[in-house]
Amino acid sequence: MSTVESFQRRFGPWAVVTGASDGIGREMAMRIAESGLHVVLVARRREALESLGRELEAAHAVQTRVVALDLSRPGSVEALVSATAELDVGLLVAAAGFGTSGPFLESDLGRELEMVQVNCAAVTALAHRFGHRLAARRRGGVVLMSSLLAFQGVPGAATYSATKAYVQSLAEALHVELAPLGVDVVASAPGPVKSSFGARANMQMGMGLEPGAVGRATLDALGRRMTVRPGWLSKFLELALASLVTRWARVRMMGRVMRGMIAHQRPTGA
Repeated sequence: MSTVESFQRRFGPWAVVTGASDGIGREMAMRIAESGLHVVLVARRREALESLGRELEAAHAVQTRVVALDLSRPGSVEALVSATAELDVGLLVAAAGFGTSGPFLESDLGRELEMVQVNCAAVTALAHRFGHRLAARRRGGVVLMSSLLAFQGVPGAATYSATKAYVQSLAEALHVELAPLGVDVVASAPGPVKSSFGARANMQMGMGLEPGAVGRATLDALGRRMTVRPGWLSKFLELALASLVTRWARVRMMGRVMRGMIAHQRPTGA
């Protein structure tokens, strides 16, 4: 059996990808369609999803379904569950999320809480609702998007790093809990990625992975590893941070890294 056939048999026939309009989510949807799975495309921007859907259908002879919704809104996960109720979903990729940056006390509390809703509450609800469906069929997979920032507190991105710590911990636990039920779970923890994420988070990233590299590495790791760290920069920083024995030292180091990424937010001389 080929790798593609094995992927189809384990995770097909349908996949649900949130955050599919841009960046990592879009690349995940493209890789999944290349493997022959039908894809439910989920994000806020309907036009972008419809355009991607037409592209995937023409290139790979798969079916797509567009579900335009905002995961920060109450009832959004239930709406997605309802919209996919008759589909045999074998793979969930929870790639929707966003970040903020800057001093915590200068942040907009409403925006921070919205991020917690999208990055944590919605991810939990998605994993729970679709996890039941995957367990019932005794096969499937779940991809949760962690981050390099998930492994210690990060001054300058306090709430964002905390949300990703939550996702990392959730994925690790579900990897063990769902394995006997036939469901693979992987946490993907990339470093900086070239996408609209940096602009939305108001971060300047000098180096970054292409979203396609993250998508490939993550899907390749599904069923093989608990956590994948796509890209050389993420692996390098993992080793560098591991050499700092105390968590305090790691927090301080990541704080210095983040200061460089948000230095443009301060007026010259401030």
